[in-house]
Amino acid sequence: MRGGPALVGQWTADDLIAHWTEAGDGAGLFVGEFEGAVVGVLGVVAHPTDGGRRGRIECCYVEAPARAVGVGAALMEAAVSWCAAAGCEEVDALALPGDRLTKQRLEAAGFTARLLTLSRRLG
Repeated sequence: MRGGPALVGQWTADDLIAHWTEAGDGAGLFVGEFEGAVVGVLGVVAHPTDGGRRGRIECCYVEAPARAVGVGAALMEAAVSWCAAAGCEEVDALALPGDRLTKQRLEAAGFTARLLTLSRRLG
């Protein structure tokens, strides 16, 4: 899950929610704070599906000095709880190819891979 400092500084909470949502969606934005400073952000949406709702974590970013102290895990748990309360049966999160650290952190939070998409560039 990418985003980085540009994501944190570029958009307001209203912009983030408007960017991800469509009619029928619900959205949540969570921030991690330390001593009054925002050190992390996570955005999640709940989309209607044929049989219910599915959550999707759209972004998760924690400032480098605040990593490895539980901020990301707390944001992830808040998002999962929010999705459950929103009636979601599942929650998805993406990890880019080669981003083993994100994949490992998602697996540690209880996520499992269910789809691997491979692509071949033509031309």
